[in-house]
Amino acid sequence: MGIYMGYYVIAGVMFLIGMLVSNRLKSKFKEYAQVGLRNGMSGKEIAEKMLRDHSIFDVQVISTPGFLSDHYDPTNKTVNLSPDVYEGRSVSAAAVAAHECGHAVQHATAYSMLMMRSKMVPAVKIGTSLSQWVIMAGIGMMGFGHGNQTIFLIGILLFSITTIFSVITLPVEYDASKRALVWLENTQLTSGEEHDQAKDALTWAARTYLVAAIASIATLLYYVMIF
Repeated sequence: MGIYMGYYVIAGVMFLIGMLVSNRLKSKFKEYAQVGLRNGMSGKEIAEKMLRDHSIFDVQVISTPGFLSDHYDPTNKTVNLSPDVYEGRSVSAAAVAAHECGHAVQHATAYSMLMMRSKMVPAVKIGTSLSQWVIMAGIGMMGFGHGNQTIFLIGILLFSITTIFSVITLPVEYDASKRALVWLENTQLTSGEEHDQAKDALTWAARTYLVAAIASIATLLYYVMIF
């Protein structure tokens, strides 16, 4: 019971921190969604211009349902923007649209960390679906007096794949934001206070990935200590 209690404490603490950061991100997005861009461009127009400026002509900008559901899909080369971003003409829309195009630029230039993360996706799917079940089985066997820790070790190795993935995701996300902000500034699509607000919004977005990575590392270390 003590083993599980430690896991629940770590999970609970990181869940609370993650929720606070996520709520802060949503608050920032809604705040800056009320700040209209002086140039009056929509998120769709911002995205299409950034792609053109980087000589990327085989990526389509489309609208996808949801709130903050924005993402770049390298499998079909689409920048998927939520309705608030796709149609929005605000600082939030500009920041998010440019960030997702930052991923398209990474893909077009074969950015090493993005390529590494993409190659890990099949293994991550397996690790995500199996690791917790294998770990629970391993801990259960240890609790019933079985001395063989092999199953538990296999679970730890599976979980480590997802941890490595979450760590690799950090430079990918930070780099996409950096590309977006540099481009927005160089093109003067955002300037002064607008640029600072766009940077603030993307900083909070990056922190959600940082919290996820820290939570995964902490959990992995806890499992290793038990082993």
